[in-house]
Amino acid sequence: MASDRPGGGEGVNRPPTTPTICFAHVAYQCGARWEARGAPLPFFEVRSLPELEARIGEADVLVVSGLWRNTLAAAAPRLRLVQSLSAGTDQYDRAVFQAHGIRLASAAGGNAKAVSEHALALLLGVTRNLFTARDDQHRQHWSGMKADFAVREDELAGKTAVVVGTGRIGSRLIRLLKALEMHVVGVRRDPAAGTEGADEVHGLDALPAVLARADAVILVCPLTPETTNLMDAARLGAMKPGAILVNCARGRVVDEAALLGALDSGRLSAAALDVTVEEPLPPESPLWRHPRVFITPHTAGETRKYEDNVLDMLQENLRRLGAGEPLLNQVA
Repeated sequence: MASDRPGGGEGVNRPPTTPTICFAHVAYQCGARWEARGAPLPFFEVRSLPELEARIGEADVLVVSGLWRNTLAAAAPRLRLVQSLSAGTDQYDRAVFQAHGIRLASAAGGNAKAVSEHALALLLGVTRNLFTARDDQHRQHWSGMKADFAVREDELAGKTAVVVGTGRIGSRLIRLLKALEMHVVGVRRDPAAGTEGADEVHGLDALPAVLARADAVILVCPLTPETTNLMDAARLGAMKPGAILVNCARGRVVDEAALLGALDSGRLSAAALDVTVEEPLPPESPLWRHPRVFITPHTAGETRKYEDNVLDMLQENLRRLGAGEPLLNQVA
């Protein structure tokens, strides 16, 4: 249900140039968190695409992620700024924003702690058999000690992790993995930009060689033409036998058919996925039922602090917009 409330209290006269903010998300509580800040600007909140389509013309500023459609720009003559709720911005057509004079900022960095911790949790969940233990609990099955090394819990210390993407999420993840005494290899588009604390760093062209050394490969890169299907059959085949793949990037970074083949052949011991090509994952997808696939429903970036993290960026970008300055995390 959409809600309206003028910021700063009822009856306050505002100049006509005061921007109105639309918060558009199916679940995030941006409106409530904005009110907790005293609602410094007027706002309304929508929870569905039909609501957003009906009211987009009222918004000067839009805070959105999954509900965005590039066709909305033509129906939004007042829109000056889109503050994305997501760090990834592949859903936004830059040419559309430029054509309509709308500025776009990502939420890059707002989920760096959350996603890096989630990626580590997925890796620990697999190596410590936590997912299997939960299944055993539901079956009231006490598995006992394991003689077979292939199914026994493992340690991360001394193993090699390859982190693909060394931005704010990746650099924090590198520090977490180093704290567990892992050897960490960073892979980034420009290796000359720095190691971010990794033991070594390489460009994307070196990926097949470093994959062969990795006990775990963790994807936290943005989705770009360069990274679409980055982990295809050839690169999955180049991975060290028995390695683990963790994907907290975007589903389309991985060729899912090739991934299932690598799991079925035994090339990979497990895949932990927070993202899939199609979301929600369709019931008929074999990923649901594969015994060595572990899924979380694209929740890596979600925390109880997330709305406030993005609203901090929004307020800074509103200031910059008024001052005619480049935006924080400006994309278009």
